[in-house]
Amino acid sequence: MSFAQRTERYFSSFHKVLAAAEATDKGGGRMDLGKALEWALETARAIHARGDKVMFIGNGGSSAIASHMSEDFSKAAGIRAMCFTDAATLTCLGNDYGYQHVYEKQIEWLGRKGDMLVAISSSGKSPNILRGVEAARAHKAEVLTLSGFEPDNPLRRMGDVNLYLPSKQYGFVEAGHLALLSAVVDFAMGWKE
Repeated sequence: MSFAQRTERYFSSFHKVLAAAEATDKGGGRMDLGKALEWALETARAIHARGDKVMFIGNGGSSAIASHMSEDFSKAAGIRAMCFTDAATLTCLGNDYGYQHVYEKQIEWLGRKGDMLVAISSSGKSPNILRGVEAARAHKAEVLTLSGFEPDNPLRRMGDVNLYLPSKQYGFVEAGHLALLSAVVDFAMGWKE
């Protein structure tokens, strides 16, 4: 197979994964993807309107997505957002409490009832992400999760709305998570094509 054919096959495979994105509610019931993205946008807008914020967490590539989307939600969509990926804070909390607590502690300190947490994890199994969601739940925050890999990953059962990409390819899952969240921002900015 030529490199051109492999490239075409790669992007065709990615398109299939993105088109197969699934959404579920907190009880595990299937939702229409459009309704799930609408929930994310309308919930984020309502949170902003009452003076609360959208918080983002993730590890590695998902951390970069969390940081990027926090900025886009704030600047492009006009929705108050923040990301808990500051390197000094992460290393401090990792050293003092253990890496599994780095998001939990920040959400305990800065989260409040009325906020929304966007938790991004390709595997849906990262202990620090799961603990972050539990901390958000303790504050009675809304939760949107994004995961991939195994369909029964624990994160997929923790959100009010859960977006899942059925793939074990990091690139597909991470790019798909970025695309789904970018769609929310684009819709907030009035995309109509």
